[in-house]
Amino acid sequence: MMLGTISILIILANIIFSYKGFEDWNFFNQYKFQVGAIRTQKDYKRIVTSGFLHVNWTHLIFNMFSFYSFGAILENHLGSLNFTLLYFVSLIVGNLFALSIHKADMHYSAVGASGAVCGVIFAAIALFPGIGIGILFIPISIPSWLFGLLYISYTIYGIKSSNDNIGHEAHLGGAICGMVIAVLLQPAALVTNYVPILLAIVPTILFLGYKLYRIRKNN
Repeated sequence: MMLGTISILIILANIIFSYKGFEDWNFFNQYKFQVGAIRTQKDYKRIVTSGFLHVNWTHLIFNMFSFYSFGAILENHLGSLNFTLLYFVSLIVGNLFALSIHKADMHYSAVGASGAVCGVIFAAIALFPGIGIGILFIPISIPSWLFGLLYISYTIYGIKSSNDNIGHEAHLGGAICGMVIAVLLQPAALVTNYVPILLAIVPTILFLGYKLYRIRKNN
């Protein structure tokens, strides 16, 4: 299935802004997600602009491949307006969740379209859990719900073990947001696809609860 106009524009914007960030460190710092700048300087644009920057080419390619894998069918099914709404609301909600997690750490920073991409992935899982997703150059495909679980597993690993400027927490907030929006737009999916929806969303919510518990305990 061909990519829709919105999907193409989103991919192009990510490539252009990410490349600019690779080449211009001042540009990267000006638009990345940073708790201190958002909270003390009220620089709220970073909640959106950080979603079009990436750490490196690997980060960018992985996110855009994941987006490409689900974006075509989802934009075609939901329409351009609803698809755009889902993408940007997932991006914003994901970063707001990261902000709430790291609000006490003024030096915390992150970049990446992952919150929005996770929103797209989990919306697709809710609506089309059985579609096959190819893995780059490997001649096999896996169900979308399994791809989503692997993506979230990578996210949880990243949260627990790394300090790489990738907005892992935003993945989780965006994932839940995307699935909720998909179900609100297509309520019948909650009945027909409830098993893959639960398989994808329950581990995510449980880990979010664990993360919030640890933060409150440490504070």
